[in-house]
Amino acid sequence: MLNKVLVVDDEQLLAENLQGYLQAQALEVRIAHDGAQGIAEADDFAPDVMVFDYRLPDMEGFQVLDSVRQNRICHFVLITGHPTAEVCERARLMGVSHILFKPFPLVELARAVLDLLGRRRDPKSGVSTCKGFVERRQSKTESFPLQLYDGSWVLADRRKSASASMAPDDEQLLTGE
Repeated sequence: MLNKVLVVDDEQLLAENLQGYLQAQALEVRIAHDGAQGIAEADDFAPDVMVFDYRLPDMEGFQVLDSVRQNRICHFVLITGHPTAEVCERARLMGVSHILFKPFPLVELARAVLDLLGRRRDPKSGVSTCKGFVERRQSKTESFPLQLYDGSWVLADRRKSASASMAPDDEQLLTGE
């Protein structure tokens, strides 16, 4: 059974790109574009992790967190373009596990989500705790589509070197390089 992630962000292009990238990490991902849709989707989907934006068109992201927390137990990752001390402190007080400031590397989001799900590689043993990494490491390339802001699509190609298959570090593990 795949772990579930709900992405709540009003920027459709960003949400779709996050969805595609997280799906490449062997996660089931749904997206919502406003707070009300995020709350409804959380009730229906029962996510393990909710990635949410601070500013949504119909409400503040923390209102979504409050509503979801009343009915579900899940982890929360805040993504925001407003890195103020007030937002960070409020997120900390509300139990947000990770805060990412836009723009952020996709690998940082994957690292945060996989960490919350307990699927990060164990640095002591050198062995990945995530099923599926071995299969992905055996393939020569891994790619996923990213839509650009001008509406065009690119295929993000992650090539793997021969040395990476022996003892990958976290970034290699997450990006497939």
